[in-house]
Amino acid sequence: MNPGVVTLSATLGATAAIMFALWLLSLRLRDVSIVDIYWGPGFAVIAAVAWYLNDPGTARSAVVPVLAALWGLRLGVYLGWRNRGKPEDYRYAAMRRRHGERFALISLVQVFGLQAALMWIVSLPLQAVQFAGVTRPFALLDWLGVALFATGFAFESIGDYQLARFKADPANRGVVMDRGLWAWTRHPNYFGDFTVWWGFASLALAAGAWWTIIGPVVMSVLLLRVSGVALLERGLRKTKPAYADYAARTSAFFPMPPRRR
Repeated sequence: MNPGVVTLSATLGATAAIMFALWLLSLRLRDVSIVDIYWGPGFAVIAAVAWYLNDPGTARSAVVPVLAALWGLRLGVYLGWRNRGKPEDYRYAAMRRRHGERFALISLVQVFGLQAALMWIVSLPLQAVQFAGVTRPFALLDWLGVALFATGFAFESIGDYQLARFKADPANRGVVMDRGLWAWTRHPNYFGDFTVWWGFASLALAAGAWWTIIGPVVMSVLLLRVSGVALLERGLRKTKPAYADYAARTSAFFPMPPRRR
């Protein structure tokens, strides 16, 4: 059987099985938020399964799952730490109130099922690198991919660290974070995610898997238009009056020097 079909089928099956198990756990905990903690590690699992099933023995095939694990585990640990002791995310709590007894089944489809599908689609570059069949050594596109990953990982990690320290100071309660990387972009963590995934796209292109660009495109749409920047900004503009002034002087996404007012 075609190795691509085998790999894609196996990763889809593994993702669906894990998400179903997480759904069962969420019913016991009455907390759907655990699905968000698995978002990052889920990609590491997919990359590892794809590597295990193929392992073409190239530097590219070895580097990609390591980078995916580095990115995914850091994100999972950070979200787990940030959410510890907190109630269910307000989005899921609102769904729970709205759907009542039907929420369990609806959460299986609309939360766990949807995230499983998105995870599998976004991860296409991580999978195709293993079965694309291109064995040429590291080239310009590969190094570009690693550089993009390193840049994005740094932005995401440093941005999360700076925000966590800022929020830990009680004097900053209700204050808009506008320091460090947050003075250059209103969303350094989301910009970091964006850059990481275009780094994976570059590595997949180096392997000849041009069609996997759909994964980073979907991730970019999610970050910019769906669950990332757009959703967060709507809430911040409502709850923090000073946010409008911050937005007027700070780039929305791509890092740029702060504008003078």
